[in-house]
Amino acid sequence: MGDHTIQRVEINGGVVTGVDGSASSKRALVAAAEEARRRGSVLHVVRAWSLRTAPRPADCPPNVVPSVDQFEETVRADTERIVAAKLGEHADLPVEYHIVHSPPPQALLSASKGADLLVVGHRGRGGFAGLMLGSVAEQCVRHAACPVLVVRPNV
Repeated sequence: MGDHTIQRVEINGGVVTGVDGSASSKRALVAAAEEARRRGSVLHVVRAWSLRTAPRPADCPPNVVPSVDQFEETVRADTERIVAAKLGEHADLPVEYHIVHSPPPQALLSASKGADLLVVGHRGRGGFAGLMLGSVAEQCVRHAACPVLVVRPNV
């Protein structure tokens, strides 16, 4: 792949969260939906992916390397499925998806430039380790261009 440019996420207002399928990102998704509802704004769901992290397209034969477009479609479908499963009573909330081939911190930080709020989960470990944010959450807290809400695990 000759194109190594990092895709940016450009939005204009609303609440942003990143979804990657982890438990902490699902908690952040629910909190972000609640915030978007409270503010009467759009929920922007960012899914940053790479060839290493993307789910493999189901209809692609084992010996064939899927195209970037096929990967992107699979990642989008996976993300929409996660969101539909978690939103529950917020199912009628306006949601915009941003599926970007980018490292997660860069995707979320670029989205933060136009957002009203960025919601991130963090993978607490309990005890003193529970004070440590995941590297993505930490980078967002330090560098985001908008307020950041960090959703802690239910301890």
